[in-house]
Amino acid sequence: MADFVLELADKVAGVGVRTSYADKVQMGGAEIVPVALGAYGFGGGSGKDDTQGEGSGGGGGGWSVPLGAYVSRGGDVRFEPNVLGLLIVAIPLVAATGKALKIVIRALKR
Repeated sequence: MADFVLELADKVAGVGVRTSYADKVQMGGAEIVPVALGAYGFGGGSGKDDTQGEGSGGGGGGWSVPLGAYVSRGGDVRFEPNVLGLLIVAIPLVAATGKALKIVIRALKR
């Protein structure tokens, strides 16, 4: 099991930036760099019990939401958002902020 974990760690060590920014693409005279919000996680375990025997397991998963792209045309670079992707990310953030503010306001009223 330890060898598997070390192999997995080696494979995902440099994934951080590649999770958020894709390779530059040339399209219609413009250079485009796609941007996404992504996360991933892995876990594993093992155990030994005299009555049950030995066992081990592992798993992982991830997700990615496209937020938009940096577009360069004629020396001008700007971010063009993917509105749906930004809404997917913003709605939970706004809901959590609202809930936190509600708790703070109630605490201050006491």
